[in-house]
Amino acid sequence: MKKFKIAFHWQILIGMLAGVLWGLIAVNYGWLQFTSFYIKPWGTIFINLLKLIAMPLIVVSLINGVSNLKDVSKLSSIGLKTIGLYILTTVIAISIGLAIVNITKPGKVFPEDKAREFEQRYADHAQDKQASAESLKKKTPLKFIVDLVPQNLVEAMSNNTRMLQVIFFSILFGIAIVLLPAKKTKPVKKLFYSLNEVVLKMIDIIMMSAPYGVFALIASLIVEIAGKNPGDTLSLFAALGLYGLTVIIGLIIMIFVVYPLFLRFFTKIRYPNFLKAITPVQMLAFSTSSSAATLPFTMETAEEKLGIDNEIASFVLPLGATINMDGTSLYQAVAAVFLAQVYGMDLGLSGQLTIILTATLASIGSAAVPGAGMVMLIIVLTAVGIPTEGIALIFAVDRPLDMLRTAVNVTGDMTVSGIIATSENQIDLEIANND
Repeated sequence: MKKFKIAFHWQILIGMLAGVLWGLIAVNYGWLQFTSFYIKPWGTIFINLLKLIAMPLIVVSLINGVSNLKDVSKLSSIGLKTIGLYILTTVIAISIGLAIVNITKPGKVFPEDKAREFEQRYADHAQDKQASAESLKKKTPLKFIVDLVPQNLVEAMSNNTRMLQVIFFSILFGIAIVLLPAKKTKPVKKLFYSLNEVVLKMIDIIMMSAPYGVFALIASLIVEIAGKNPGDTLSLFAALGLYGLTVIIGLIIMIFVVYPLFLRFFTKIRYPNFLKAITPVQMLAFSTSSSAATLPFTMETAEEKLGIDNEIASFVLPLGATINMDGTSLYQAVAAVFLAQVYGMDLGLSGQLTIILTATLASIGSAAVPGAGMVMLIIVLTAVGIPTEGIALIFAVDRPLDMLRTAVNVTGDMTVSGIIATSENQIDLEIANND
């Protein structure tokens, strides 16, 4: 008799729904402390496991992928196309966000008493983000380039926010292997090939706990948002509903219009098949709010479900997790104009063009971790003269939107990886279009 097995994406979905149900019950019956003490830690452990494997994965997969290139010129070709596409999709996302927010005008209907209430409630959070942004503003505009080169590899690998530094070292290491005679590098290449297989197996083991980790994350999130007064929380969400809806509409357009068009014109991948393959990745990104934490599973899915060659996946996806933030950039554009509307400011065309430029650059420097987009939003607000204290108004709904925009971020990464793989003829379409 054949053993019944629930598909992985359904397991994650069940975990999410169970988490929502538990969170609502916990709020209703006052199980807040129990959920925080005994449920939330399992979600934290799951996130830590994903972060634990992220750095080893980047190192071994990038070195393995780059070292298998026939020459360095191919790497530069792939790199230029990848970065170019990432910048293009980011600019498109920001433009869509600006177009929608100028139509819906959510800031025009925001009650003044609620604005003051939010500023007081989240004043401490806003000050923390402002302090982080101020330290970034005092640095040279070339700080991003300086930060690419690590002073100490061990120190860089000990901090998940320094992923670009690890990518830089891994690419440099891989290039050195390509430039040396094959006879001298054969043992090293075999070592990293084996290490890559071991890391992928570790990912398989970790992902077995994903449904339970997702349950714990969602349950604790519901409890933290609602607190002891769910009715108050609902009123706050209602006041920001149009703002949140504006962001969500933009994110939906990216997933169901922009990315399908890119795949249609530049690949032979059918979008329904593409979406079916990456749905578990989107769900995991939604649950963790971190492109970096989702990266191991993103890479595994790209290779196994979309037929993308390891050489492409191991280069394009880690790079995308750090510099391609389509969802985050769209949200920053909407948030900036929303706050300008709340404060009665008219940004005009020049101000909105400044948002496009600043949000694009900010997305490149944004860490692939939960909440990092809020710090970068401060930079965008400062660039167009919007009072940075205004971020206090949107803190209450930031986490749910952060979860949604992270799902869009990873979708963009996967779309670009499919395009690059197609252009390099390194994709198995039978796998990608397998119904």
